[in-house]
Amino acid sequence: DGEYCLAPVSQGDRATNWKSKTIIDLCLIFQRLKLDYSFIFFLVDVPAAEQEKLFIQKLRQCCVLFDFVADPLSDLKWKEVKRAALSEMVEYITHNRNVITEPIYPEVVHVFAVNMFRTLPPSSNPTGAEFDPEEDEPTLEAAWPHLQLVYEFFLRFLESPDFQPNIAKKYIDQKFVLQLLELFDSEDPRERDFLKTTLHRIYGKFLGLRAYIRKQINNIFYRSSVAYFLSLSCSIINGFALPLKEEHKVFLLKVLLPLHKVKPLSVYHPQLAYCVVQFLEKDSTLTEPVVMALLKYWPKTHSPKEVMFLNELEEILDVIEPSEFVKVMEPLFRQLAKCVSSPHFQVAERALYYWNNEYIMSLISDNAAKILPIMFPSLYRNSKTHWNKTIHGLIYNALKLFMEMNQKLFDDCTQQFKAERQKEKAKLKEREEAWLKIENLAKANPQVCLHY
Repeated sequence: DGEYCLAPVSQGDRATNWKSKTIIDLCLIFQRLKLDYSFIFFLVDVPAAEQEKLFIQKLRQCCVLFDFVADPLSDLKWKEVKRAALSEMVEYITHNRNVITEPIYPEVVHVFAVNMFRTLPPSSNPTGAEFDPEEDEPTLEAAWPHLQLVYEFFLRFLESPDFQPNIAKKYIDQKFVLQLLELFDSEDPRERDFLKTTLHRIYGKFLGLRAYIRKQINNIFYRSSVAYFLSLSCSIINGFALPLKEEHKVFLLKVLLPLHKVKPLSVYHPQLAYCVVQFLEKDSTLTEPVVMALLKYWPKTHSPKEVMFLNELEEILDVIEPSEFVKVMEPLFRQLAKCVSSPHFQVAERALYYWNNEYIMSLISDNAAKILPIMFPSLYRNSKTHWNKTIHGLIYNALKLFMEMNQKLFDDCTQQFKAERQKEKAKLKEREEAWLKIENLAKANPQVCLHY
């Protein structure tokens, strides 16, 4: 009837000379008393023949869930016992070989499912804008001391040299993946980071689940956690074999590119741009549909978003093949001409920075006969009329570079621009004279009544 301590003994207090019979006898005593004895012993302290049984017992007891929200101060002792057991098991499978035996697989998956697959709290701002990690305060998970260790344990399990996907696939299936994806609705960025890594490991280990994972990611891209799924997609795209499958091209054209239309683009734009550039590095023939899609979705009234498009477009131009550049240069530079003329100085400034990019300048130089006539009117006009002095300096730099490329072409464009300006002035004068004539006729006939 004596009292027994259920918490693990400290490192210094471990008895190294226990005999197998003594341990088994102690376990029987605790069983008779209906007490949890598995937390008393460290896995490395019991004989090898007993370790698997004790490991399973610890896993099962880590399926006990505690309340961290309604009553965070309850069961503090047992919360710490569970935390210590999880930490011990993380170290155990990290530093020991041949401990992940076949009976362990269902137990590990079960402890992960019990602790992780839960109903998430409602969104802190269900009707507001999407969560912005740079602006909004994240909602942190109260049970994170346990959840973090469960994630770490499961990742070490997947990454172990002893891990056998052929055994694990019985338990890590499509249903498991779908439940895992649903956890991306969590607002805790720490959990999303672990989820991204976990899903990536599963994608790498289970070839039979890859197509299903890609399909499900496509289905929930427009729901939440876009930045995390895009980060995962970057890793997946990087592993695509060449030539690209039609399925992968459809993913780019029908899933990734339309994401540029979404209002909160800033939340995930760096990851999106990186995915797009990776596709173009793998298959340059996708350049034309990608650039044309960007021009189609180009923002009309949202200047910060326009700057993001200009950033992405420069990344694309950094990897574009000269043969592909020729196909898109005219519509592309027509858009750049509009950007140079933008009254928003950051848009104009970002567009003019293209002339500081050596590779882009080499492409422009090779195709100056087509590009200069498109750009010259905007550059020349805004060199005199733009309100921002910084823009004046950048425009003069661009004009100087064009002049150095091809002096004769530059002079021809100058003369053509001046001739067109004269035509515009003549048309304006004719219009003013016509209105003056109408005004004089109206004054001469004040009694005329117009009927509509």
